[in-house]
Amino acid sequence: MGAIGIFDSGYGGLTILKSIIQELPEYDYIYLGDNARTPYGTRSFDVVYEYTLEAVKKLFELDCELIILACNTASAKALRTIQNKDLPFLAPKKRVLGVIRPTVEALSKYTRNNHIGVLATPGTIKSKSYILEIDKLYDGKSLSVSQHSCPMWVPLVENNEINNEGANFFITKDLDNLLIKDKDIDTVLLACTHYPLLINQIKENLPKDVLIIEQGEIVAKSLKDYLSRHTEIDELCNKEGSRKFYTTEIASDFEKKASRFLNQKLKAEHIQL
Repeated sequence: MGAIGIFDSGYGGLTILKSIIQELPEYDYIYLGDNARTPYGTRSFDVVYEYTLEAVKKLFELDCELIILACNTASAKALRTIQNKDLPFLAPKKRVLGVIRPTVEALSKYTRNNHIGVLATPGTIKSKSYILEIDKLYDGKSLSVSQHSCPMWVPLVENNEINNEGANFFITKDLDNLLIKDKDIDTVLLACTHYPLLINQIKENLPKDVLIIEQGEIVAKSLKDYLSRHTEIDELCNKEGSRKFYTTEIASDFEKKASRFLNQKLKAEHIQL
């Protein structure tokens, strides 16, 4: 019996964890943030794969039966390789899942006119993972997707600068650049788990009729459905409601910043990858 592992390069995955706990509070969870090496968004495919694999191995050592890569960059650049190349040898009975596929599966439920905007880190945009997944799942249906990378948004969140004038400048500029690409966008996907912390500024700078999609609730409902369909995995997951937090950075710094994401105090431990 083990926990469900939630991995992110930093703090953003806590927005996913928060939604998952709301949906499935009875399970044990272990959160691992690679805060010492964040951000992943500007790193190469090889480096992101190497770092993500190290985190997956560590979470397996901590007895996780199922791991969610609650990081769009890790999901885009490392998930498939880990699933296909590493998992059969590391732990064939365990599972590693990402956030991109369940998010894409839900898109058609939200858009009214099939014009979608995707905001993400440079790494996620460069990977074209959302475009590829959308083409695969909506073959034959005309979903028009416009992407825009927001390299400053993660540093703004990580450094707690979300309410200053500089933040508003970058958010306004990036949203304007997205809408220039397609004036008919009716749905905007926040394809980075940090971005929900900027939701107020994003709403202020988008037309009122544009719907904003956050990933937390989508991923949580997808996980619930996955566990109901894969009872062999669900039976291996402990259900005592425990939560543990690990970081590759200084634990006290993590505790301070992480509390903003979860709206509660927590205790963390430093861990080496």
